Amino acid sequence: MTRRDARSWVRGHLHRGDARDVYREWPTPSAIVSDGAYGVGGFPGDPRTPETLADWYRPHVDAWTKYARPATTLWFWNTEIGWATVHPVLAEFGWEYVETIVWDKGIAHVAGNVNGDTIRRFPVATEVCVFYRRRLEFPVSDGIKPAREWIRYEWLRAGLALNRANDACGVKNAATRKYLTQDWLWYFPPPEHMGRLVAYANEHGDRNGRPYFSLDGQRPVTPAEWATLRDVWHHQHGLTNVWAHPPLNGKERYRGNGKRSAPRVHNPGKNATVHLNQKPLKFMRQILSVCTSERDVVWEPFGGLCSAAVAAVSMGRAPYAAEPVNDFYALAFQRLLGALRKNA
Repeated sequence: MTRRDARSWVRGHLHRGDARDVYREWPTPSAIVSDGAYGVGGFPGDPRTPETLADWYRPHVDAWTKYARPATTLWFWNTEIGWATVHPVLAEFGWEYVETIVWDKGIAHVAGNVNGDTIRRFPVATEVCVFYRRRLEFPVSDGIKPAREWIRYEWLRAGLALNRANDACGVKNAATRKYLTQDWLWYFPPPEHMGRLVAYANEHGDRNGRPYFSLDGQRPVTPAEWATLRDVWHHQHGLTNVWAHPPLNGKERYRGNGKRSAPRVHNPGKNATVHLNQKPLKFMRQILSVCTSERDVVWEPFGGLCSAAVAAVSMGRAPYAAEPVNDFYALAFQRLLGALRKNA
């Protein structure tokens, strides 16, 4: 890729402005990495307190829901109180909480910066990244049902006894116990077994109710279509929801000196950090490695220095990011150019 081609690529993947202006133009994402307002006044447009964060995020969450697909995952970086303030909006729009990942920055984050006579609380050395997936639901005649209830509902609508699911899947008891149960032992049917359940219901079920297990009311769902409804997960043994890493420092940290010049809006000193919220590339790679595959689309709507987009480039993913602050945009542009050159 020539330098001209690389710059053209970055201009096509990094929007200078508000992400709300381009969501409809971006390809459908496999993952969204959100590292926006914290309610601490950390960048232009960030509220000074978290009380208004729900309203700040609402139009973005609305767009994420509209333009994402059922298998899209969301990784929401924030403070504990910031996330708690926005969670009701995410739940309202159908985003299902999975877990909270804690960035443990260690004692170095607070050493020498705490007055024990005045703080009157434990020093904070963490940030959180909260993992969400889309709430998978299906319309039925009397409303909406989550996937677990919908599968059982369709099976019974076909007039079939529950234990006949085992015949459909060619097992002794596992299908009924895993796929038709309504308790915490429920399993998302893999495409092969879902295909067998669908075929069996439409062959042996009540003729008057066909098609069964249909997404459009016209034909049954196929195994390939069913597979696209579940989010990607590449499990990594030994990786838990607590990520220990010291405060970002060294060559990766952008500071107000030399080539990595600081945005004028912040006017930091020579050694001050350029962006308050820069995340380690290691964390972004960890996120993308478990929830995306090669060539998947990744959205970073609040780019900043575009750490998620830079990680995506290095991993063969297709990032789309936005950043309205001109100086941050310029630095993100150069980071993405560098990532392209390294991975050319």
